[in-house]
Amino acid sequence: MRARGANATDIIILVVAADDGIMNQTVESIQHARRAKVPMIVAVNKCDKPQADPDTVKQALLAHDVVCEEFGGDIQAIHISALKGDNLLALTEATVALAEVLELKAEPSGPVEGLIIESRTDKGKGPVTTAIVQRGTLKRGCVLVAGKSWAKVRFLFDENGRTVMEAGPSSAVQVVGWKELPSAGEVLLEVESEQRAREVVDWRSYQEEQQKLEEEQSVIELKQKLHLEEYKKEREGLAHLSWRRRKSVLYQANKTKFSMRPSERTQRDHPNLPVIIKGDVDGSVEAILNVVDSYDAQQQCELEVVHFGIGDVSENDVNMADTFAGSIYGFNVGASSSVQQLASKRGVPLRLHTVIYKLIDELKEELSSKLPPLISENVIGEATVLAMFEVTVGKKKVPVAGCRVQKGQLDRRLKFRMIRGRDIIWEGSLVTLKHHKDDVNTVRTGMDCGLSIDGDIDVRTGDVIVCFEKLDSPQVTSWDPGF
Repeated sequence: MRARGANATDIIILVVAADDGIMNQTVESIQHARRAKVPMIVAVNKCDKPQADPDTVKQALLAHDVVCEEFGGDIQAIHISALKGDNLLALTEATVALAEVLELKAEPSGPVEGLIIESRTDKGKGPVTTAIVQRGTLKRGCVLVAGKSWAKVRFLFDENGRTVMEAGPSSAVQVVGWKELPSAGEVLLEVESEQRAREVVDWRSYQEEQQKLEEEQSVIELKQKLHLEEYKKEREGLAHLSWRRRKSVLYQANKTKFSMRPSERTQRDHPNLPVIIKGDVDGSVEAILNVVDSYDAQQQCELEVVHFGIGDVSENDVNMADTFAGSIYGFNVGASSSVQQLASKRGVPLRLHTVIYKLIDELKEELSSKLPPLISENVIGEATVLAMFEVTVGKKKVPVAGCRVQKGQLDRRLKFRMIRGRDIIWEGSLVTLKHHKDDVNTVRTGMDCGLSIDGDIDVRTGDVIVCFEKLDSPQVTSWDPGF
């Protein structure tokens, strides 16, 4: 979104807080301005705060090659307070002065050129785009092309929602009349007729299809090559066998795979989370998808975006989420009561947010919930075998290990492990645990006890009996989206 803004404007006003200083967003904005080769003005905000230090901010900007006039550079720095309105007039005058120095001009005649800043679907107006006119004069009735969509302008609205008849260079207007919703960031061009607009859109769609076919063809060829290599490698080991024997060996090797149902073959053992993303405008969806694209923990849980779109959550979204066993994430959108009831009935998680950070946080929590818990062991106690003797129980003689608890305690209800030297000889449960002649559940440090283990195991003097419990702790995804 910042990159799109940098490419759309002639002057960038870089707003930096006087109390917070240079943040990651500030550095990113400076980089976008440098790539777009657009001059900037620094607005040091929150100068009304007692802890504000504008000079420190301007010095910190030097590390990023932003040299203000006070340090011999050519970048103006204005100290402002957006809350109290201080020095906003000075910021306006600095912007006008820089525009005059740069001799910024635009041609109001000729075909319209512009840039789409945002696009959305309005319930009463249909597809609506917000565009900045860069050349020409946009009027009602103009035929426009943007990306793979075109429009015959029916209405133009200004920033206050009022209808306007035309918009000249540098004007930002809402355009109504699109056949399909174009993406934010597309270049807006005027054409002479609707027929010409259709030809342009058809040609662009054809070009995109051809490019996609070329990419898919390369993927297909790569998979065919790998399959052929795997086939040859499999056959090399069977070359010395007769065809009948070879067929029998291959059948035995693939018997399990072919006996499975198709649905069983497609089931994944690896955790995965399919998601559907809905946003109020194209820019919001783009920003969320950019964050999701940074997901780098596929080895823990696969994150798959099965659908994304603009507008409120619909029944089709719920049905699709139910088909893929996924979740719906909405940003600045709503869901009708019927859609919410359908989602509740189908068991589809519906997560609506108005803050993008909270949406990503909940996505991280859901990804973490898909991960298997981490199993850890907690040693409760240890005992050393001092002697072995046999106890008659009915007609059977049961071997019993006489032990002394060295640390912690032994709890009969937990798991036990027998260690000889450095090797684990046995792991399981106790049959009996006695202190003197009494059956007990626990034996504490320093006490003697007799125990018999489950299984025919040769217990020797000097073996160590360890009592432990297994604990499940939730696993957290390693994905760090950067905020």
